[in-house]
Amino acid sequence: MLRSLNEIVNYRLQGIDSDIGRCKDFLFDDRSWTVRYMVADTNQWLPGGRKILISPISLGEPDWQNQKFPIKLSREGIENSPLLEENKPVSQQYETAFFKYYGYGYYWMGDGLWGTYPNPAPLINTNIAEVESDGSAQARHLRSTDEVQGYDIHAADKTIGHVEDFIVNDKNWAIVYIVVNTRNWLPRGRKVLIAPDWLTSVSWVDRAVSVKLTAQKIKDSPKYNAEEFIDPNYEQALHEFYFAPKD
Repeated sequence: MLRSLNEIVNYRLQGIDSDIGRCKDFLFDDRSWTVRYMVADTNQWLPGGRKILISPISLGEPDWQNQKFPIKLSREGIENSPLLEENKPVSQQYETAFFKYYGYGYYWMGDGLWGTYPNPAPLINTNIAEVESDGSAQARHLRSTDEVQGYDIHAADKTIGHVEDFIVNDKNWAIVYIVVNTRNWLPRGRKVLIAPDWLTSVSWVDRAVSVKLTAQKIKDSPKYNAEEFIDPNYEQALHEFYFAPKD
């Protein structure tokens, strides 16, 4: 099912023995546009409130109604996990140590979205103690969804708004749409969806996203409404409008 990442932020994280904290942010792979980590706020119990990453491999089936996410980890396991320095990027070395610590399969080794699999769940049963990384993670960068919110959206002919949210597939954690708020361009504003596949470039330095669509095309596109989005006909209409029929 498709979910808003903004909706999930602040969900309570329930470990196997006690609360871990709340969801604070997400880190996504800027090549595949796939969420690789949830960032947890652990200030209530972990000294210093150090930055804690949780892989989707560790996530259980969420309780959407009560806004809770079960985590297949204990407090002790999280507390003893590899230390990630504050305000430092997540390096290949850190990820390798992180996955070895939890005994998970490397998601970057294989042709699938998650290693050789289409979703993260199977990697929890893959012991990698004797497996070494092939170094293919070096060319990958992880980006904070919280940081990317606010990036300008450049259509083919003008700036038309900014990134406000991300829509993710809650099975494989791929980002399938960017939510664009056009309030600085259109009177009273409106929200529209753009798929990462429709982007021409992203300038992380200039905080800007360029899309291969005209401003008029985006203006005329189906309006995004979170309540109506659960209707599969909406998504079909969106793709047909942009001449990119959904399989």
